[in-house]
Amino acid sequence: MEENEEELPKGEKEMSFLEHLEELRWHIIRSLLSILVFAIAAFIFRDYIWHNIILAPSRPDFWTYKFFCRLGTITGTDGFCIDELPFIIQNRRMTDQFTMALTSSFVIGLIVAFPYAFWEIWRFVKPGLYKNEKQLSRGAVFFVTLLFLTGISFGYYMVAPISINFLSNFSLDPSISNEIDLTSYVSTVLMMVLACGVMFQLPIIVFFLTKAGVITPSFLKTYRKHAIIVILALAALLTPPDVMSQLLLSLPMFILYEVSIFVSSMIKRKEDKLLLEEEN
Repeated sequence: MEENEEELPKGEKEMSFLEHLEELRWHIIRSLLSILVFAIAAFIFRDYIWHNIILAPSRPDFWTYKFFCRLGTITGTDGFCIDELPFIIQNRRMTDQFTMALTSSFVIGLIVAFPYAFWEIWRFVKPGLYKNEKQLSRGAVFFVTLLFLTGISFGYYMVAPISINFLSNFSLDPSISNEIDLTSYVSTVLMMVLACGVMFQLPIIVFFLTKAGVITPSFLKTYRKHAIIVILALAALLTPPDVMSQLLLSLPMFILYEVSIFVSSMIKRKEDKLLLEEEN
């Protein structure tokens, strides 16, 4: 108790439980307001956003498809150029276009406002940490934001178009045409993009689990082979049956797992060092 009081800034008193709740409420309100502001902006500019961002992976002139075509030309691999995506997007219910406009605007608002929203929540959490915990978590907002936006970009430019290409070309019989419902297309793209944003938080999650003593570097190293099998299975499931596409998807996952082992080892070394200093 005395240690905590010494760490309080001069002139600052300990807050009651209700005061903490009130402070948390305002942090959450400001976070939600930032999301709302960007969601309204996204709704206003929905024509541009839908044509150039949301529906872009459904067209053969999308950046990723052009990149794969150039890659195929360089490596001399056939079948990388995409001339056509054999499906059309249809709206089958009266309210779906309006509903999808609201949904996409909210998701875009969430993605754009994420750095500020997370910073607001972190401002509430940080004062409750001990001095050594604050030192270990220095730069948390930057790294969480960087990993989230990197994951979003990877999901949008790699996972979503690769999956769209594979699923649109998968056919049970030539007589079956792909007439994709608008809600199905949007939910698929959003799910993949947001899932990658969350997946790229693996090093951060490992950081806190290591701090909590739930996992250790040795645990991650022991189950590395199992993780590799899971990663390869996911890559094979989401990509067309060619090695290059599977490598493009699985390689970042391997890197994330190895970075997580490094983060866990770093935290463990620092904790062991602090423990030795306390004993001496």
